[in-house]
Amino acid sequence: MIRELGEPGDLGWVVQAHGEIYTKEYGWDASFEALVARIVADYANGRDPARENAWIAEIDGKRAGSVFCVDAHEDDTAVLRILLVTPEARGHGVGGRLVDTCVSFAKQAGYARMRLWTNDPLVAARHVYLKRGFRLTGEQRHHSFGADLVGQTYELALR
Repeated sequence: MIRELGEPGDLGWVVQAHGEIYTKEYGWDASFEALVARIVADYANGRDPARENAWIAEIDGKRAGSVFCVDAHEDDTAVLRILLVTPEARGHGVGGRLVDTCVSFAKQAGYARMRLWTNDPLVAARHVYLKRGFRLTGEQRHHSFGADLVGQTYELALR
């Protein structure tokens, strides 16, 4: 089930799950969790409900994933942020359903395009994005979260 974010504990779960999973799977440090906390806090404190939303995936009543759609405040662009699927939920189409929900909302909100930023080790997420028509528009090497990474920007035309 995909539902809108908003139940008690949802915001904290998004931050905690990102911190725990990315540390365990990629060795990323607490600066990544801090980035997610800033994204979540900005969303919670200044969300425009007509242009921004977030969703939680649940399996058997347990949180299993999340995604956020936020306004880039430039060029009529929505930004897909902090997609996550828990290890237990992977392989069941949860990531695709979350991305589809986010893209559908952005279209209904009237955005012209959607952008996202990810990093090269996130292969499964990249597959989900490419399958939905996102195209790679830029790459840049960087050292973040205690790791050497290649940041990748993807975009999708919505109209």
